[in-house]
Amino acid sequence: MIPANKLQRLLERFQAVEAELSSGVAGNAYVKLSKEHAELSPIVSAAQAYRLAARQLEEADALAADPDTEAELRGLAEQERAELKGAVERLEHELKVKLLPRDAADDSSAIVEIRAGTGGDEAALFAGDLLKMYTRYCQLQGWKTDLMSLSESDLGGVKEAVLEIAGRGAYAKLKFESGVHRVQRVPVTEAGGRIHTSAATVAVLPEPEDVDVEINEKDLRIDVFRASGAGGQHVNKTESAVRITHLPTGLAVAQQTEKSQHKNKAQAMKLLKARLFEMERERLASERASERKSMVGSGDRSERIRTYNFPQGRVTDHRINLTLYKLDRIISGDELGEIVDALVTEDQASRLAELEADA
Repeated sequence: MIPANKLQRLLERFQAVEAELSSGVAGNAYVKLSKEHAELSPIVSAAQAYRLAARQLEEADALAADPDTEAELRGLAEQERAELKGAVERLEHELKVKLLPRDAADDSSAIVEIRAGTGGDEAALFAGDLLKMYTRYCQLQGWKTDLMSLSESDLGGVKEAVLEIAGRGAYAKLKFESGVHRVQRVPVTEAGGRIHTSAATVAVLPEPEDVDVEINEKDLRIDVFRASGAGGQHVNKTESAVRITHLPTGLAVAQQTEKSQHKNKAQAMKLLKARLFEMERERLASERASERKSMVGSGDRSERIRTYNFPQGRVTDHRINLTLYKLDRIISGDELGEIVDALVTEDQASRLAELEADA
């Protein structure tokens, strides 16, 4: 059972937030309160549904146990009690999941970085497949995507790509995609029909809001240079490409996708903020050494998380031992959601088990 006093505190906090929002707060205070209200709202709805079902179950129990209750009415109460018991258990589980400590970045949009790893041209072609997979998956979720940067290989693969995904909760869904993705297939360049193993690395970063990351202009060095690569007359004539270096950390990002220096600078700042935000999150996570790792992995970019085996038509996620024989539907992005949802569910289950073990 969930303690009644915990639910009461939750409801009181929600009411306090609503009162503060109605009082006319502005600026960062309004942004933070709005964010808290959005986070609490679904929890409060679940808590109210749970409390109502629990109260109805108590009433049905009392009616069924009362010796003065008529036989027909007692039969109806016992039938209702059985139904309510199942509803209370389901609502309690849903509420427990919603009450789990949340990653502060879960509601954020995301930035996905894809890089070809070992395997040369075949690794770049696979990285291109992953880019298409994520773009299609995001489209199905109703999220907006923007290709922030793209470096292509000679065969039309992807050496490196950075994809911005705008949508509430995008990071919560995609964060378990960070790691090494491995592919086993016969490359288009292989005349002998031999299966090769290649890899690509995916990093998923939460895109912070302006209130999350503060950067001092004095800590930045901004360099402009001429864009390189395909681009016709524009290339080498105007200094539109931008590189921003964060001096305290040495972190540097460069953008040259846009023809406008102003747009490239804005994109570079967005990427820099995301990387600084993630760097700080990783630092805090490493400090919590006592915190046990989730069963679905640490999000370490060097961790091999998934294998796409084309000859067998299977995809295996090694963290949760999930194998699906629908590779074409997954690599197209149409059914990637089945893996994503399984990872989210496993994460919730493992964290619930840890909480109950510690209780």
